[in-house]
Amino acid sequence: MEKKGKHMKEVLVVYYSQTGQLLDILENMVSPLKQDNITVSYYRIVPEEPYEFPWQKEKFFDCFPESFLQIPSRFHPPEEEILKKKYDLVILGYQVWYLTPSIPINSFLRSDIGKSLLKGRPVLTVVACRNMWIQAQEKMKRLLAKIEAKLVGHIALVDRHINHISVITISHWMLSGRKDRYLGIFPKPGISDKDIREANKFGEPIKTALLVGDFSNLQQTLLKQGAIHVNPYLVLTDKRGNVLFSKWASHIIKKGGPGEPRRLKWIRIFNYYLLFAIWVIAPIVFIVFLLTYLPRYQRMKEEKAYYSSVALKENK
Repeated sequence: MEKKGKHMKEVLVVYYSQTGQLLDILENMVSPLKQDNITVSYYRIVPEEPYEFPWQKEKFFDCFPESFLQIPSRFHPPEEEILKKKYDLVILGYQVWYLTPSIPINSFLRSDIGKSLLKGRPVLTVVACRNMWIQAQEKMKRLLAKIEAKLVGHIALVDRHINHISVITISHWMLSGRKDRYLGIFPKPGISDKDIREANKFGEPIKTALLVGDFSNLQQTLLKQGAIHVNPYLVLTDKRGNVLFSKWASHIIKKGGPGEPRRLKWIRIFNYYLLFAIWVIAPIVFIVFLLTYLPRYQRMKEEKAYYSSVALKENK
């Protein structure tokens, strides 16, 4: 019995999910880990003021400033049993809100609870989002580095449909709560059922690294299994979006707290701007991307390698 305890591996899955999609992915991913010498525990982050699903449109946009500026909010702590254990691996599942890790996940990482659970621990991040996650993951890397956690792997699952189709279908899902075919003609929103189901393929390399206690080659192994696809056009769009969002968020946050009339006026203007950016600016950015593809080819190749890794460059 003493020998078994010595080799027991403890895994903690930390996540926040409104729709349940991310939890389905995480459960499939860790299913190969559930064996006699590995214990898997779950901690679902629950905000003190819950974010409703489906979203009311105005509330969805009203959380933009706090989300992008990474302003934390209060959440319920985990059970004492979760806090007592020392974990051999923490799997951190998150969503992207406005090109940034969601407010509940950001709040967790900036808290004493997050630091106590993750400091000095190997962390595998798993993002499930529409399509743009690159800069959100850079923010995630910096948050983990700040609390001295060690990022050992990253998996990004996205909606595979083209940008403008996924904008329509995700909006339908978020505002209606129905993950069905909008108008009966659009594809189902979110991560495909096939990708959710096949997330279990990542469990074997994670288990292998966990059991030997060596995560140094985990990311390379995950990449061979399709853990990440870096789209150079979306990298460019993500960067430009962050620059513009920074200006909008800094302006709106000065207009008052959530729900205040002066602020809501600017939130509505921001909503119209987003529509303009998606349907007018984004196609122009794509044309610029195509025109500069060859001159930027080497740089894009380097960026792809970097964003596929778990490295953090402070100048990125």
